[in-house]
Amino acid sequence: MGAERIPGLLVDWGGVLTSNVFDAFAAFGEREGISPDAVAQLFRTDPAARELLVGLETGRLPEPEFEQGFAALLGVPPTGLIDRLLGSVQPEPRMCAAVAAARSQGVATGLLSNSWGLSGYPAALLTELFTGVVISGSVGLRKPTPEIYRLAARSLGLRPDQCVFVDDLPGNLAPARDLGMATVHHVSSDRTLAELTELLGVDFGSPSTAVSAGQPAEERQP
Repeated sequence: MGAERIPGLLVDWGGVLTSNVFDAFAAFGEREGISPDAVAQLFRTDPAARELLVGLETGRLPEPEFEQGFAALLGVPPTGLIDRLLGSVQPEPRMCAAVAAARSQGVATGLLSNSWGLSGYPAALLTELFTGVVISGSVGLRKPTPEIYRLAARSLGLRPDQCVFVDDLPGNLAPARDLGMATVHHVSSDRTLAELTELLGVDFGSPSTAVSAGQPAEERQP
């Protein structure tokens, strides 16, 4: 283990504490009879899609308006679009258990998430896992805006350089590093927990599912 223990852990929601969101987008495409990469491609290349996403994640655009606009770009019906897009997202019990283990061993734990609405987070699980919660739609900022990382560190009573941040998207890690945070690119639970063991000095033990994850259908945040 490293000689110095970092006191704070910040984690993303979708793709870290849940299964891969882009896999869910691909599954949506297959179910809807469109290209499996249609959703990802729109977000990557279409300015209108990006504008809709930014509005949704910052809370400026109501969910029904996002669904209407994005459905028109995809050529699919709008009703229940967000739930359909994220319908195959499942919780990752091992990562949830790891956050609980870190908290039980004295690490300050926080959520830093870009939201697709505010109703999809399981409140009981957030209370169990986190001492601080920063959700983009609640604060009107989204990753990778630097200020949201500062807010997340402050929610733990820490400076950015006293935190580790875990995210599945490399673009969300760069601003955290610029602020002095240690960062972990989440690719697999094994790799992430190995890195966190070194950074936090936490014993994560053997793989466990003993955390009361919420209902998968509600855990829809990317």
